[in-house]
Order: sequence, then C-alpha cells, then structure tokens
Amino acid sequence: MIKVSEQQVSFEGELKSLLKTGKVIFGAKRAIKYIKLSKVKMVIVASTLRGDLKQDIMHYAKLSNIPVYEYKGSGWDLGTLCGKPFMISTISIIDEGDSKILDIIKER
Repeated sequence: MIKVSEQQVSFEGELKSLLKTGKVIFGAKRAIKYIKLSKVKMVIVASTLRGDLKQDIMHYAKLSNIPVYEYKGSGWDLGTLCGKPFMISTISIIDEGDSKILDIIKER
C-alpha cells in the first residue's frame, strides 16, 4: 500500500483547482521568459528537470523574488497529475484563480 501524506493530497487537489480556475504556462523555456518579465507568481519544477534549465530558473527566480517549488515526482508524474498525456517539467503560475496552492506551498 502506498502512503500518501496529507500535504501531498492537498497540494494535488489545489493543483487541479489551479488548472481549472487559474492561468498557468507549461515548459521550462517559457518559464524563464515569463520570470524575466516578472509575470509569474510561483514556479513548480519537476525533480527530473535538466540541471542547466533548473539552474537558470532558480537564478532568474531569485533575482525576481519569485518562489520556486520542487515537485518530488518526475515530469511524467506532474503531467499525469495535470491530466496531460505528456511530460511536464515546469508549471509557471500566472494567476492562481480559486486555488490556495500559493499558501500551501509557502507553509512548507
């Protein structure tokens, strides 16, 4: 039996709410572009994101004071969670909509 933490369940639920009611952008290169423009509230990166892209995202996010959350699963896990049939390495949150995901991640 797989143990799922309460925090993980709330994160996944809020992520689904975010995708329904908010505005997000998928992809590491687009994330870097929108971080540079300061149009992002938070970035979620998969743990399997390529090292050079992750470093760039972390660097530009730090310069812009944008929080970055590292999702413990792979890009395939994040894609499945988002209901997509492909890998998602990065989710940039433009508008959180009705979701409380920013609050949940800041608590961690």
